[in-house]
Amino acid sequence: MSSFDLSFDYRCPFAKNIHLHVVTALRAGADFAVTFVPWSLNHPHRLEGAPDVWNDPAFDTDHLALVAGISVRDQQPARFLDAHEALFRARHEGGVRLVTLEEIGSVLRPLGVDMDLVAADVASRRPHEVLGAAHESFAAYEAFGVPTFVVNGDATFVRYMTPPRDSAHSIDLITRLVTMMGESDLNEFKHTRLPR
Repeated sequence: MSSFDLSFDYRCPFAKNIHLHVVTALRAGADFAVTFVPWSLNHPHRLEGAPDVWNDPAFDTDHLALVAGISVRDQQPARFLDAHEALFRARHEGGVRLVTLEEIGSVLRPLGVDMDLVAADVASRRPHEVLGAAHESFAAYEAFGVPTFVVNGDATFVRYMTPPRDSAHSIDLITRLVTMMGESDLNEFKHTRLPR
């Protein structure tokens, strides 16, 4: 079994690609133990001395999809993979901004997600606290973006350019990536230019 943590923010297209590969692989029976970890794209860019973004209501709209995803993950886990995929697809393929509960509900209600439960949880700010704790846990790895994998206590940022084409490819891709991440002598592996 491959065990890893994987960070996400629904606004990142590269997070969308790799998370859809992971979801596809899991649905096909891949032997992965994945912890999906929320991470704020806003936090590294806040002004010096400003409050943490998860505690600052000025960022609540930016984080709404993220905290809704946290709520589903924690309180309706049987719905999480479907909700996770749907939020990424709605944002990047459907052009839905995901900045109101109405927009998010239009994506999640058809999947059987209890949006009243999500709305109450978000209003309590519990998911914001979870976001803060998760983000801070990744600070120990000097994480700077999503998606970041943590495998055996070591973090690796991955920018993968294409979404899944089939489950066998997704299983193979994630297996190869996680295996490479276990190579402690491999510090950097990057194409110098984008393939055409």
